Amino acid sequence: MIRNLLALALLGAAGFAPAAQASRADAPTVVLVHGAFADASSWNKVVPVLERWGVHAVTVDAPLTSLADDVAATRRAIDAAPGKVVLVGHSWGGTVITQAGADDKVSALVYVAAFAPDVGENTADQGKGFPAPPGLAQLQERDQRLWLSETGVRDDFAPDLSAKAIAQVFDAQRPIRASAFADTVTQAAWHGRPSWYLVSREDRMIAPQLQTATARRIGAEIQSVGAGHVSPLSSPTQVAWAILEAAGVKQHEPAPHEGG
Repeated sequence: MIRNLLALALLGAAGFAPAAQASRADAPTVVLVHGAFADASSWNKVVPVLERWGVHAVTVDAPLTSLADDVAATRRAIDAAPGKVVLVGHSWGGTVITQAGADDKVSALVYVAAFAPDVGENTADQGKGFPAPPGLAQLQERDQRLWLSETGVRDDFAPDLSAKAIAQVFDAQRPIRASAFADTVTQAAWHGRPSWYLVSREDRMIAPQLQTATARRIGAEIQSVGAGHVSPLSSPTQVAWAILEAAGVKQHEPAPHEGG
């Protein structure tokens, strides 16, 4: 069951945006939720792109101890935000925002290579009926917590990054309690809110077929990026632009080439 899951996002390459703008008074706050094996710094390269477009963003540092604990951390960020919120989750963070997003302040959801269970489902259920991605074979369990092996990070999790960036991802990873992936969702915010889904077409941790099917099931606006699992790291501009669309901010310039 544990292997029917996935997770992770860390750091990233800077993206293009126009000259810094003052915060837009009418723009919602973007709340960013990282995946397993990561922390709030996962979004360090996405946040500047959002803020250069005048959209304020905050990151959640989830404890990765249970769905309830991660949801509680996310709800504190929602409560502290002024006005409306666009809630964004990467990988395991998708399960978190699915539960935490059932809040009147949340105006939209953005899933980035993420899980999106329905009520009564858990994260481990999501992979049933889809090809098992290669990276799941590289998950290791120690003291009831899950880690990614060095081989898994290099070959499956972040193969589109430089050797230096891959080493940084491996060294910086945080474990997640294995039982979290069996925690059941009791609310599914995507039922009542507009959603966006950014599919990672070269993902070796969550099957792209599963991502696309998930996006269709939740009725999301679907976009895709030719990246592996850690698109916030390898393609931060394209990730940011999907978020900006959900926030109602329009961009006209094409995204430039990015690399890790």
